[in-house]
Amino acid sequence: MKKSSNRPKLLPLAICGSLTVFPVFGTLGGTVPGGTTPKTLFAFIPDVAEVPIAQDTSEPRELPLIDPNAEDPVDLEPQDWVDFEPQGVESASEDLKFEQVMEGAMSKNLSRRPLSEIISLVAEQFIGTPYVAGLLDKSPNETLVISLAGFDCVLFIETVLAIARGIAVRDYTYLGFSDRVEQQRYRDGKLTDYCSRLHYFSDWIDDNSKRGLLQNITPSLGGIPLNKTLNFMTEHRQSYPQLADDGNYNCIRQVEAKLKNVPLTYIPQDKISTLYDRLQPGDIIATATDIEGLDVSHTGLVYQSQDGKMGFIHASPSGQVTVSPDLQSYVQAVEGQIGIIVARPLDTRPERPDTLPSF
Repeated sequence: MKKSSNRPKLLPLAICGSLTVFPVFGTLGGTVPGGTTPKTLFAFIPDVAEVPIAQDTSEPRELPLIDPNAEDPVDLEPQDWVDFEPQGVESASEDLKFEQVMEGAMSKNLSRRPLSEIISLVAEQFIGTPYVAGLLDKSPNETLVISLAGFDCVLFIETVLAIARGIAVRDYTYLGFSDRVEQQRYRDGKLTDYCSRLHYFSDWIDDNSKRGLLQNITPSLGGIPLNKTLNFMTEHRQSYPQLADDGNYNCIRQVEAKLKNVPLTYIPQDKISTLYDRLQPGDIIATATDIEGLDVSHTGLVYQSQDGKMGFIHASPSGQVTVSPDLQSYVQAVEGQIGIIVARPLDTRPERPDTLPSF
């Protein structure tokens, strides 16, 4: 097993409380064309802070016990599967959080659950985690940066999915977790440079679908075409520090040109509730937007509350990871959101425990 010195660096909360995987979700640094002052995406969706959140999910549910006598063939001790190299109080706290989630998953035999349930339980463990944007782009050189102390909306999804997939295959190592983050975040699963990052979420869905990690189920749900040209990044070049480099700029232009071949469909906001019986916990939700040149303005996961209602768990720009109790109501409450795109994570385990009863 590789030593902790080879693992991605966990930056202190004071520097990196969260990550921005896609710049359009976080702070747009610099100036936009025309000499205006720097903007954030909130300028395009000003009512985001007014979205209601659930009051009955402020604390995560305990990881469910499947069978106290069942054997889960894991013979690793905590010190064997979590490497510690504290870099300050915040970093040590993040390591502890990772350890706690994995210990809970091991002790409760969570690996024997369907992937959708694992995703839901992992997501709940981060309720209340702060929303902080813009930190993936702090370094001029593209590096794999991971934080459990705070998220933007896409970082929340990537973190939850990476941890859940590790639990599903009984890989409780931090190295395995970081490898899965890289696999999801970059084209063909490999970090090479700034342009290898999947900046547009429709590109993120398409690339991860090609590698069998998820399926875009929007067309099968009755999605209608989203006729847009994706060019938000190059049209706002001065808002992205890395695009000052001509190589990065030209590469992103090529990416945008190729995205013309990726079909975009979405479910209109007033049709969302009609599909509740076809959604499942852990489905990835991306909110389609009417912002010119942009496909998606926010992301999260389907959350089924204990009373059966279909909500939305997400890293909310209003402050923290939270649960909005009704998915359709949430989408309709935010200006600029016109509907949803739905992607379903695929369970790639050779033997999937789909027959286990739900918790």
